[in-house]
Amino acid sequence: MTGIGKLLEQQSLTRPQQAAIIDTLHGKSRMTNFDELREQVDRAASRLLTAGIQHGDAVLVFQTMSVELYVALLAIFRVGAIAMFLDPSAGTRHIAQCCIMNPPKALIASTRAHLLRLICPPLNQIPVRFAIGGYIPNAISWERLAERGSVDCTDPRLTVVLDKITEETPALLTFTSGSTGEPKAAMRTHGFLLSQQNVLSRSLNLTPTALDMATLPIFVLANLASGVTSIIPDADLRRPAAINAARVIAQIDTYKPSTIAASPAFFERLVEFCETHTITLPSLVTVFTGGAPVFPGLLDRLQQVAANAKIVAVYGSTEAEPIAHIDKSEIKESDYEAMLSGHGLIAGRPVPEIKLRIINHQWGSPIRPLSASEFESMLQNTGEAGEIVVSGAHVLSGYLHGKGDEETKFQVDGIVWHRTGDSGTLDKQGRLWLLGRSSARVHDADGILYPFAIETAAKSIPGIKRAALVALGGRRVLVVEPDGKKQGNELDVKAALEQFSWAKIAGLKLVAKIPVDKRHNAKVDYPALLKLMH
Repeated sequence: MTGIGKLLEQQSLTRPQQAAIIDTLHGKSRMTNFDELREQVDRAASRLLTAGIQHGDAVLVFQTMSVELYVALLAIFRVGAIAMFLDPSAGTRHIAQCCIMNPPKALIASTRAHLLRLICPPLNQIPVRFAIGGYIPNAISWERLAERGSVDCTDPRLTVVLDKITEETPALLTFTSGSTGEPKAAMRTHGFLLSQQNVLSRSLNLTPTALDMATLPIFVLANLASGVTSIIPDADLRRPAAINAARVIAQIDTYKPSTIAASPAFFERLVEFCETHTITLPSLVTVFTGGAPVFPGLLDRLQQVAANAKIVAVYGSTEAEPIAHIDKSEIKESDYEAMLSGHGLIAGRPVPEIKLRIINHQWGSPIRPLSASEFESMLQNTGEAGEIVVSGAHVLSGYLHGKGDEETKFQVDGIVWHRTGDSGTLDKQGRLWLLGRSSARVHDADGILYPFAIETAAKSIPGIKRAALVALGGRRVLVVEPDGKKQGNELDVKAALEQFSWAKIAGLKLVAKIPVDKRHNAKVDYPALLKLMH
């Protein structure tokens, strides 16, 4: 056996009584130690085999972050099946497209998620169904899988399937939307997950027996493999910008985790609550935030709330996590001045395990296979803007059935490089500066203006909650979402923007809310914003 499942087995032998996951069920905290988790995983894996799930079958999972989620995920890995995840909030059309692209053999879902079967025929056609949290007709109760004695956790069939699992065995399938809105399927093998685990373990300094509040599913998986206790926030993590901060603060006060990793939208809510109620978080030693642009103002506010902590901004993507990171203490006054002057948003040095280059801008056009010398001729000089491309063992080398590869992949002497879709620069210190989505850059008679050049600068103005650059009728327009909690910002904002004459902004548009992505609630949804403007 290889992969993350093997690492969990090792942790259960090394620290059986240590808490693996602390979560909340029906308003009450519960703790599952590593030994209990391993037993539940073994029983669930045996039940999956009994239900007919075989090596290579896809199992669709609809379950919020919880012990049940990780028992399901690890049990699927255990039998050599493929854990399939997609975003229900993307709508039934997206769900149907994904299920048609890669038909699942089984569905493991909460009782509420099972209701989607009534309005999505491809979901209802999945032959094997498991229900978490209650009775669903024609579905097997998932809770029975965790009961002692319900299934023999020493099932000899597991030994047989374990022998088939190698680093090349597919393990995890997730879906993302391309620029066309059509889903792209990202398949990760057991070997890929191990490579990602190694990078995350070093980058996040995962130390056995540590307590970490984790809001991102992949981080909990990394914690389990590293012997770190994961505290799952008592919050609806599907909507990070609307979490109940009071409940999360109560958990931090009770368990006193040393680290926490979350999206900027999650931390905005947390910091706002702390500031309003004069609360500090002294137990935190390290705070990681990423998954969306991390602007300097949030880093400063986090430092005020968690004075003892190292505050780290992480840059990554679905296809490559992590790519780069920077400690707030490393950001110098000259860096802040550069961000105000249109240099973009600092992201820090690339992680050692990844190769990162800036190529001349050609987003929207496929890149044919290149020789090393041809690739070299495409590279931008220090400080020159262009597309960010990456390569490495934890960088996805392709999508399922190759759908999306033409848009985002190319080869250099047979080595696959991934086009992130982001623009940026590298400074003389080798640090990455982000300039925003390549597709959102404005190229007009005044030259080229990248989104983050002006948006990062505008975010520094008191009273601006969010800003976005768009081109309307050949004019550069900065769309501003004022801070609704403060009054009288409109004139102040207009006056302050005069200092950004270098951006040649032709107009300013105030809106009640700039649309953002559904997953992180923090990335500007430029197509939706343009529709709003017309």
